[in-house]
Amino acid sequence: MLKCERFLNTPVGGFSFENCRRNAALESELQQMGYKPPKAKKTGTTIAGIIFKDGLILGSDTRATDDMVVADKNCIKIHHIAPNIYCCGAGCAADAEVTTQMMASNIQLHTLSTGRKPRVAIVNRMLKQMLFRYQGHIKASVIVGGVDCTGPHLYAVYPHGSTDKLPFVAMGSGSAAAMAVLEDRFQPNMEEEAGKQLIREAITAGIFSDLGSGSNVDLCIITENKTEFLRAFDSPNKKGQR
Repeated sequence: MLKCERFLNTPVGGFSFENCRRNAALESELQQMGYKPPKAKKTGTTIAGIIFKDGLILGSDTRATDDMVVADKNCIKIHHIAPNIYCCGAGCAADAEVTTQMMASNIQLHTLSTGRKPRVAIVNRMLKQMLFRYQGHIKASVIVGGVDCTGPHLYAVYPHGSTDKLPFVAMGSGSAAAMAVLEDRFQPNMEEEAGKQLIREAITAGIFSDLGSGSNVDLCIITENKTEFLRAFDSPNKKGQR
């Protein structure tokens, strides 16, 4: 049995790695009894975003997987936070959905309290503080994008609470292929049509390079004056005719 030292000793500051020893001990005991330790489930998604001349564009695939089973062919991975702010979620679908719903609720309360349109930095701060509080147990990687009074902003928020502010970003299991397209073809101050085609090609690259990504390409174009959500903008791998 493991020693309960942490209940007997006075707690001290800093990080605690007692769970690492506990997990190693449990794993060895399970193997001695003939059990296999649980494996992490693979999640699949390709999400991306870029800043163009008049705003920003978010894109995602629409395949939801349960390990190696396609659970939904046409799910929505671009979530509404505020009229001028949207986000894309990757990782565990339930975690991403509930996390973005909580952010949308908090931002609406903040808007009603202050009487001002929310800034993208506020969503980024709320989101990273919440994810850091749970130390990575919320399996949600999020791209937050929007246009506020200071211009367009694009953030990548990781499950442990770290964030990046970037002109273009890709996340998910297909992010390597999508990022290759973005790094090769992205240019500052792109036109809207060129930006839409770039995001479409980046998500398509993720779909063809990753088994966890597939089906359609969704886009969300956010500018200062309007927000346009394009459902099924492209279907790169349509089912063939028999």
